[in-house]
Amino acid sequence: MQPQHDVIVIGGGFSGIGAAILLDKAGFSDYLVLEEGDGVGGAWHWNTYPGVAVDIPSFSYQFSFERSSRWTRVYAPGEELKGYAEHCVQKYGLRDRIRLNSAVTGTSYDDATAQWTVSTSQGDTLTARYLVNATGVLTKPKPPAIPGLESFAGETVHTARWDHDLDLRGKRVGVIGTGASAVQLIPAIAEEVEQLTVFQRTAIWCLPKPDAALSPTTRAILGRVPGAQLLTRFASQTYVELTFPLAAHFHHPLHLASSGERLGRKALRDQVHDPAVRAKLTPQYAVGCKRPSFHNSYLSTFNRDDVHLETDPIAEITPTGVRTEAGAEYPIDVLVLATGFKVFERDNMPGFPCVSRDVDLGEWWAVNRAQAYEGVSVPGFPNMFSILGPYGYNGSSYFNLIETQMAHIVRCLTEAGKRGATAIEVKQEANDRYFASMLARRPRQVFTEESCSVANSYYFDEHGDTPFRASPTLETMWRAGHFPFEDYDFAS
Repeated sequence: MQPQHDVIVIGGGFSGIGAAILLDKAGFSDYLVLEEGDGVGGAWHWNTYPGVAVDIPSFSYQFSFERSSRWTRVYAPGEELKGYAEHCVQKYGLRDRIRLNSAVTGTSYDDATAQWTVSTSQGDTLTARYLVNATGVLTKPKPPAIPGLESFAGETVHTARWDHDLDLRGKRVGVIGTGASAVQLIPAIAEEVEQLTVFQRTAIWCLPKPDAALSPTTRAILGRVPGAQLLTRFASQTYVELTFPLAAHFHHPLHLASSGERLGRKALRDQVHDPAVRAKLTPQYAVGCKRPSFHNSYLSTFNRDDVHLETDPIAEITPTGVRTEAGAEYPIDVLVLATGFKVFERDNMPGFPCVSRDVDLGEWWAVNRAQAYEGVSVPGFPNMFSILGPYGYNGSSYFNLIETQMAHIVRCLTEAGKRGATAIEVKQEANDRYFASMLARRPRQVFTEESCSVANSYYFDEHGDTPFRASPTLETMWRAGHFPFEDYDFAS
């Protein structure tokens, strides 16, 4: 039995797009990309709320082999990222190998045929020799578990499913959440609404954003002057490396995160006039425990008379508004849920049933803790590879993750071809060794700070683990090209 495709890629965001391009470059052209949405771009297809933008410099947030000189800002707005996704699909001829509106509803591996069977929301089943899970984690909205939410009689919208027909002018708007999406949304709508009430559970570190418009002249220089794009990318990559991979994973020996905290506290002093409001906006945990944000007008928005910050916990949503535990009543016309996404929940990693040898991957991770060799492969799940597997992402540019993990995957597929193998499976001892190495590096990470216990951070899974790869970016790149093939079993 021959499968219908050599490879099925699950997800049409940048992970799936990058996987497809790099499979083509390596000579693996018989693949199919399955995408749940009606367009490509992943997070940038789903997230279109006012103010949405990338939170690392655009010079890093792009493929190294497809550098753009068309960004209008150092931190590109969301619509430009969506446009970049469409550009990549068009330029690299991917359109006819992407199936939209095709959510994966289940996958299963058959040892006898060394194939994966994939079921979709279209009601069909597909087969492939190899499966590449290229789903991200910032796409599935996570509604809050607040009593009475369904009873609200006004309009309700989640930031990840924004309704562009929604008119906020002259409305009393309540925003639940102060995470990264809220930090961008709140300043963008504050001038439009009549009254804005922000319900904060946990304060977020909001750091100055080194953003600026890129003039036509600047863009022309980037596009035409030899070396200009490489120089800006190098500067951008260095900045990104210092602000997360090194600061988070080498927190204790290098003390880089303390610089971020000083910047955050200075921004609070400079931008928030009312000492009581400033105290409410000041996080009680170390920078890095929770995803920080970068914005230049979020904090100052709370100086407005028509913006109120409420930190008393919500008791319930009523048909007409929000009631807090202290009994305060807030009449609301529009309720905005800026409550983030499912991340390490067992129904999101993976976001579909994934069964091999009668074992479901989500359940296996729930029992054994989330783990994957180099963040790519899991023992007992042959011919399956992940872009964003546990301990794969080190917090650098997501594009660096895509290219690094695909270098690993392509090496496996190429070696299988050389050996005439139809099945590739990471060895248990190799996985155990890698997992142990990640845990051994944990004491130097910021996530071990005692204050992280009050951060309410999605970085932590149900076991209390933070499945980030505790490595500098250069190490992740080197490992992708040099991991020993002896760590895998190749079978015909």
